Amino acid sequence: MARLPRLIIPNQPHHVIQRGNNGQPVFQDTADYLAFLGWLRTAARNYQVAIHAYVLMPNHVHLLATPSDAEGLGQMMQWIGRYYVPYFNQKYGRSGTLWNGRYKTSVVDADHFFMQCSRYIEFNPVRAGLAAAAADYPWSSYAHHAGQLVDALITDHPQYWELGNTPFQREAAYIALGETALTAEQIDTIDRAVLKGWPLGSDQYKRELEHKMKRQVLPAKRGRPFKKPAPAENGVAEPSEPVN
Repeated sequence: MARLPRLIIPNQPHHVIQRGNNGQPVFQDTADYLAFLGWLRTAARNYQVAIHAYVLMPNHVHLLATPSDAEGLGQMMQWIGRYYVPYFNQKYGRSGTLWNGRYKTSVVDADHFFMQCSRYIEFNPVRAGLAAAAADYPWSSYAHHAGQLVDALITDHPQYWELGNTPFQREAAYIALGETALTAEQIDTIDRAVLKGWPLGSDQYKRELEHKMKRQVLPAKRGRPFKKPAPAENGVAEPSEPVN
């Protein structure tokens, strides 16, 4: 099946994932994580992309980000690669590609899936067995949302602000949300959307996207099209047959 063109919608949140080539590590020590975050902060500012949540795993990166135009997200990711890949290769005496092809992305229905996606990202280390709790993992935005520190990289999304009228209320509400783990079905839905480039949203949201963008946003259904029933002389339609 042909891959759908990447769907980037200005002023809408996007879930982004970029993996190491063949699953190889892309961070090996504290300096690597800090270097990547520094370049991410600069690139996000330069290309006007708001970062709402992130996690840096040993062999891949997740972001929840809103670009201000159709080009900014891709420009940001390319800019980071131009700096981080040579840094990593020189440091570890390697050459060639670091990432497993293009980054993958899924536009997110903020009203219904933003908070799920944020929790999916920040609790990834817990699901992977790298930390007992999200607060124990240093390379994510969870500490910012839980009120443990102020992360200059993060731009709080309106969905986060709706959790409460004060910072304390928002932080407490976010912590409470995290106490209920995402279901296997929710995790699978988010996984499939970002890996295949599909929108993460309700059926109505997807229909509205197709109408707004005037393009296909989900793969066509499998199977061959069918001929319309042919009218018979006696007024009884002939049975449909698949197009050969």
